[in-house]
Amino acid sequence: MIRRLAIVPARGGSKRLPGKNIRDFCGKPMIGHILDAAQQSDLFEVIHISTDSEEIIRTVEALGYGVDFPRPAELADDHTPLMPVLKWVAETYRNRGQEFDEIWLLMACSPLVEAEDLKATADLLETTQRKMAVLPVCAYPAPTEWAYEKADNGKLVPVEKGMFAVRSQDLKEKYFDTGTFVAYPASNVLQSDGAGSDAGFIGQVLPRSKAVDIDDEDGWKLAETLFRGRSL
Repeated sequence: MIRRLAIVPARGGSKRLPGKNIRDFCGKPMIGHILDAAQQSDLFEVIHISTDSEEIIRTVEALGYGVDFPRPAELADDHTPLMPVLKWVAETYRNRGQEFDEIWLLMACSPLVEAEDLKATADLLETTQRKMAVLPVCAYPAPTEWAYEKADNGKLVPVEKGMFAVRSQDLKEKYFDTGTFVAYPASNVLQSDGAGSDAGFIGQVLPRSKAVDIDDEDGWKLAETLFRGRSL
């Protein structure tokens, strides 16, 4: 039996969208959607919400989820990477006698992720014999070679000069991290140093309809529209 730990980081100090982790999203606190997806997947022995906020603790408890221990203040500032948080949680459980084969990072603002996505990831991780982590990615909607940077005076500067003339079908597709969840072999987390690494991943492609970055009001509204569209 594979023992999996799901960790949902949920600080109380979001600045761009204050309170976004527990703000109502289509009739439920935002964090409740990924918690329900995790529970419905039936993959995880433990689903842990890593938070420093009493309000978030009360919210998730009202949803039927417990918080075994709060996140310490030194791991809850704006500059702390997520990997040290995952490592600290895993080590805390290990010190309590609970060890896991896989450690999953589930982002609190991932309401479009469904149980089936998590199950597909578990299957993919299994094929690597837990030698690689699985990172959900999505294809960029346009070739990155066509990208511009915008100067202070508003002038557009091509990132790769002359590439505008190359047909999209002649360019290799590129992918971005969806920022929704990651599945790690436990050793990747427990042996990590600092912020971790961007190497050693295998990609699971998510559709664009599940790869929305909810960091501003536009992203929030788009995610709501996509979520509600599922029931049409």
